[in-house]
Amino acid sequence: MADNKYQHYPPLEPVPTGIRGRCPRCGEGNLFSGLLTVKQQCTACHLDYDFNDSGDGPTVFVIMGLGFLILGLALFVEFNYFPPRWVHVLLWPTLTVIMGLPVLRMMKGVLINLTWHHDAASGRLDDSGNN
Repeated sequence: MADNKYQHYPPLEPVPTGIRGRCPRCGEGNLFSGLLTVKQQCTACHLDYDFNDSGDGPTVFVIMGLGFLILGLALFVEFNYFPPRWVHVLLWPTLTVIMGLPVLRMMKGVLINLTWHHDAASGRLDDSGNN
């Protein structure tokens, strides 16, 4: 980590800060400008969010966890209540979106905060010639 990374700010726990969608450095400014759109910088401490490269990581976690839960619920409902097909068609996609978007926002915030906290970056090749 850079020496001046926490110069005027105490280190924050990345998971609770990310779940709340707050800046990884100060914990005050919002991380998101919309539902899933990350701001350019923090409104409180002016930290540039250029380091943000969460990619598809949060989506994979949410799809795997939510898919397991929704499939289990769908099978439970099917084998215990035998509803008509239209119930499945309406219920499960709606429930997936309603549950998935807030969880995706939290996971994205957590991964962005963890990226900053651990000073992670994209892989780089060593150009110095020392292998």
